[in-house]
Parts: sequence; C-alpha cells; structure tokens
Amino acid sequence: MVPIRAGWFPRWRAPAAVAAGALPALAFPAPALWWFAYVALVPWMLLLRSAPTGRRAVLEGWLGGAGFIVAVHHWLLPSLHVFLVPLAALLGLLWIPWALLVRELLGGIPAGARAAAALVLVPAGWLLSEVVRSWQGLGGPWGLLGASQWQVPPALRLASVGGVWLVSLLVVAVNSALVLLIAAPRARIPAVAGVTGCAVLTGVVWLWVPGPETSGRLRVAVVQPGVLPDGPDSAEQRFAAGERLTRGLAGQPVDLVVWGESSVGGDLTARPDLAGRLAALSAQVGAPLLVNVDARGADSPGIRKSAVLVGPRGLTGDRYDKMRLVPFGEYVPARALLGWATSVGKAAGEDRVPGDTPVVMDLPARPDGPPGVRLGPLVCFESAFPDMSRHLARNGAVLLVAQSATSSFQGSWAPGQHASLAALRAAETGRPMVHATLTGVSAVHGPSGERIGPALPTSASTARVYEVPLAGGTTPYVRHGDWPVAAALAALAAYCAVEGLRSLRRPAPEPSGPPARTARGSAARRVR
Repeated sequence: MVPIRAGWFPRWRAPAAVAAGALPALAFPAPALWWFAYVALVPWMLLLRSAPTGRRAVLEGWLGGAGFIVAVHHWLLPSLHVFLVPLAALLGLLWIPWALLVRELLGGIPAGARAAAALVLVPAGWLLSEVVRSWQGLGGPWGLLGASQWQVPPALRLASVGGVWLVSLLVVAVNSALVLLIAAPRARIPAVAGVTGCAVLTGVVWLWVPGPETSGRLRVAVVQPGVLPDGPDSAEQRFAAGERLTRGLAGQPVDLVVWGESSVGGDLTARPDLAGRLAALSAQVGAPLLVNVDARGADSPGIRKSAVLVGPRGLTGDRYDKMRLVPFGEYVPARALLGWATSVGKAAGEDRVPGDTPVVMDLPARPDGPPGVRLGPLVCFESAFPDMSRHLARNGAVLLVAQSATSSFQGSWAPGQHASLAALRAAETGRPMVHATLTGVSAVHGPSGERIGPALPTSASTARVYEVPLAGGTTPYVRHGDWPVAAALAALAAYCAVEGLRSLRRPAPEPSGPPARTARGSAARRVR
C-alpha cells in the first residue's frame, strides 16, 4: 500500500466531487426522476466524510456545489456563456458549511448521539445553503432539492405544512441515513430510526393534516401562441396570435382568459388601439383578459413588466408590476462594473423597473360563476419564491396566476422545471395555480398541487379551457410561514454554541520546554 504524503491526495477526488454534486439534477425535470433525490447525495456525502482534512472537505464541498449549480442551470449557457462558470464557483461556496458538517458528523465511526445529531444537523446545513442562495441577487430559489418532489402527493402535503423547505429537510435526512447504513454499521439503529421517523412524519401529515376543501370551480382559458420568428414586428405577431387564439374561445363558458409574459408589447394607456382590441376580445368571449405588458410606460420612466386586467369596457385599473427581476436577464447588477456583460452574453441592455407592492385583483362576478373570486398575479421568475405566493394567499387571493415566457430556452430543461414550480406553490398555499406561458410548458395545478388537465408542451400553439377547483381555508404553511428554516437555524446555532463551549473547556496544551543544549548542537552553531 502506497502511503499518502501530506498535501497530496488522489487526483480523482476533485472531478468526482464535481460529478457527485451534479447528480441531484436528474431528479428535476426534464429527467424528473423524483425518487432519485433520496439517494442522489449519497456519493457526494461518502466522498466528504472520507476527506482526510477539513481543508479537503472545504474544497470538495465547493466543487460539488459548483457542479450542482452548473447541472441544474446548464440551460443558461446560451445566455450567460462563460459567466455560468464563475457564477457556479461563487454559489458553490455556500455548500462549504454543509461539507464540514458531513465530515464532522458522518466521518470516522459515528454512533449513538453523533449519528442522531447528524440526521438533524446535516439536513439543516443543506437548508442553510438553499436559504442563502434563495436571495434574489444570487439567482433566487431555483433548484431547491424539495422542489424535485413536485409530483409526489405525500411530499406536496408536507409542503402545505412547512413549504418546500420541509420537503428538502426530509430528502436530505433520508440521504444522511443511507450514508450511515452504508459506511457506519455501528450506527444502523439511529439510521433505521431516522428513515422510519421520516416515513412516520410523512404518514402522520398525510393522514391528519386535512387537504383543501373544494368550494367551487373557475373556468380559466390559457392562451399559448407558441414560438414565433424574431424580428422588428415580433411584438405585433405575438399580440395577433394571442388575439386569434382567444377569438376561438367564443361560445365556450369561460370566466378568465390568461395570456403569457410579454404578450403585449405596447403600453395600453398610450396605445388605445391595443386596449380597444383587447376590450373587444373580452366582450366577444364574455370574460376578462389577464395580459402582460412589457413596454415603456407612458406616464413613468423605464420599462416595466406588468400584469393588466382588461374587461369588456377596457382597462379595469387592476395592474401589477413585476417586483423581483431576473439578474442579468432583466437587469445587470452593478451595471457600472458589469455592464460589459451585455456585449458577451444576452444580458439586459436596459434595466427593467421593478414594482414595489403585490396586488390582488378582483374578478367581475358572473351569474353562473363563483362569487368574489380574487386572483394573485406573479410574473415568470416570481413563481420560484414561496414567500410571494404565501403573501398573496394571506391577502385573500383564491387563485394564483403566473405569466411566463421561456422562449429563449426552448428544447432545454428550463420550461419543464419552471412549470413544475406551480405544483409546489399551489400545495403550499392551498390555492390553485395557473402557469401560462407564451411558448410552453403551460400547466394548471389544483389546491393540493395536483395536475389539472394536460400540460401544454413547447410544441403547442393553442388555447385551452381548464376547470380549476377553488378552495377555502388556510394551510399551516400560510399560517405559520417558514418555520422549518427557523428550526434548522436554531439547531445549527445550538450546535455551534455547544462546540464553542466545549472548545473553551478543553484544557490548553502544555507549553513545550526549551530544546536541550548539547555539545554537538553548540559546535554546529559555532561552525555556522
């Protein structure tokens, strides 16, 4: 056996860390191997627990985190080009605390209390990285591990209790227990207890937490024009395509028609011709239209993306301006410093202007429809943020609507990943969610997160009416908020406090005495 010299480690460990960090991406759409999430972290964690030094665990945690970011966001390459690599390197730093926890708690021969602590603290460390990178300026909460469970009913019920955060904690806890079963035979009892505990928690929530009770239905039409050629008249082509498809809904019972993001390319107060065409459409189909204006305002500076409600008599006055903008896609952070990015990638040439408040809109009542329907609009990127849909539900919205456009990423995993988020937001809030896009994937999910009708793929150019069930009541997540995050941070803080006290009580090492003088040493000094 060849001894490992200090400062030298097998060369395969670094690329293995990158590859292991990328594995969880397979649990998200398009592969959508939801079950793989429960084992996907095991190779990375086995690597980290065997790291010879803490410094090596830091490196492999960073490399694995960067690999995860590149794998989950690889479809950004056409827009960001080489910028995706330094962005991944920056975000990969967020996994360093988790990597150190894995080495400390799962390394060596964990047993008893240390193994039990690992089943709590390792998931908490992972959640810490998810919470920090969920800040809008770091790209937002895209690719949260719990979001991979968007099509699993028991996981969606967990989301109604603690949001996507609780699902992430459970998924990482199962991975941690599997690592104990594989690498630490003495810890089999706490490992089996951990897996059993996760199963029992899920079962208890499934059996005892009531699901939403349906209180009526709303007929919502989603208009998806499909891919249209770029050009100077592309905005008019999009409008005309939406107009044509909406006109085909005449004669069908419809309560609301939803167009995708950037479906209207001119400010409706400055373009009475467009406003008039939309009002005529609303009168023809007998329902209000929720469109999305991407234009420079006539009475305000800058370009805004706004959800606007139009009825048979014209603009209703209900308008929501997108609050959370996509970094580089809709604004360039520190443009004075990073503005040169517009000459390399597809970064925004001009910063969009963000809105400052969420809006809940009132739909006009219909004689044959449910009374008092209020909708909460979100625009594209915003459907990734659990707090935004929760806020709308608390403010009285009974229907969530996300208007999106992923035409820049056709043929990639992005449209499927984006559409899947609607299931999580619906389950968290107990409110149905309509995800309407220009080019697919468009999808509708009921108040438990269940799929309503077929999704509209990226190849579709159509308008489809969905019977959307409405629900009352309040989910525990809407009522109590991000309590799993607070619990995870409290557990990590307690661990740090205990370790700090332990280090303070540890006796300091005895000072070493001066080296003994020898005749040989004295002679050597005289020679020098």
